[in-house]
Amino acid sequence: MTDPPASPQFDLAHSPLQKLQSTFLEHAGVRLYVKRDDLMHPHFGGNKWRKLKYNLIHARKNNFDSLLTFGGAWSNHIYATAAAAKHFGFNSIGLIRGEQHTPLNSTLSFAEECGMQLHYINRQRYRQKHEDAFLKEIRQQYGDVYILPEGGSNTLALQGCREIVAEVSAQLDRPFDIICCASGTGATLAGLSLAIAESNLAKKQAAIGFSALKGGEFLVKEISNFIEQTAPRRTIDNWHIESNFHFGGYAKINHELVRFMQMFQSRYEIPLDAVYTAKMFYGLFEQIKSGVFQPGTVIVAIHSGGLQGNKGFNL
Repeated sequence: MTDPPASPQFDLAHSPLQKLQSTFLEHAGVRLYVKRDDLMHPHFGGNKWRKLKYNLIHARKNNFDSLLTFGGAWSNHIYATAAAAKHFGFNSIGLIRGEQHTPLNSTLSFAEECGMQLHYINRQRYRQKHEDAFLKEIRQQYGDVYILPEGGSNTLALQGCREIVAEVSAQLDRPFDIICCASGTGATLAGLSLAIAESNLAKKQAAIGFSALKGGEFLVKEISNFIEQTAPRRTIDNWHIESNFHFGGYAKINHELVRFMQMFQSRYEIPLDAVYTAKMFYGLFEQIKSGVFQPGTVIVAIHSGGLQGNKGFNL
């Protein structure tokens, strides 16, 4: 195994903060900033890096040389983990949901080019990925590997996501009121919530997660569990989930969402991904249009990357 990377190589969490300018936002009286985590790294930026950062540090400190994780055929997490493993000198194994299809799509081809070993498991087995018996089998089959959960979401992931709040606060000339993220597993929102709760402005700030999944209300329990694991016996209610902007469910899109993505890129020169950030910004703009936020509100929306997934929609 290669030597541990110097700490500056792990310091990839300083993305720009970009203010959006448009007559729409001026008329609403809202100041909207985009935290450009999509620019942190071309292959493992966004919230995937935020989640991976402390997991990789922990894996290196505990002398693991191989990472194993889970994902679908177009998984941003698989893509990012493969790239980060190669960059930092880890071996990587990806357990892919479903059957193998050849030729490989661009996500899995990239992962394989990064050195990730791809293995396919049926959907029934895949649903067992959190069970102790299944994880024991994995270790028996693949040896002493560092297991990352699907999406990279665990308590170490929250540690990286929490850093966003302090970083944004240092970049703004006044405190933000609302911070938003797209939500798939809920880990990013949980990290934001915990960081806000620890700040001096805890009663004045809130976090919103826009669910990319249909029936996203289930995320309330997931996020509460993440928070409980990190801050047991503490009530934190500075967050909520918006579940009305999923466009039919995970990885479901339509012409309306695509038109919004085209408008957004044309007006603000920022590309969005169809699975997560497009739905977040669409929902956020609908709320601004509806007057949900009072004039003078300062909002920060996190661009979590994932642009490689657009290839799955031929976008």
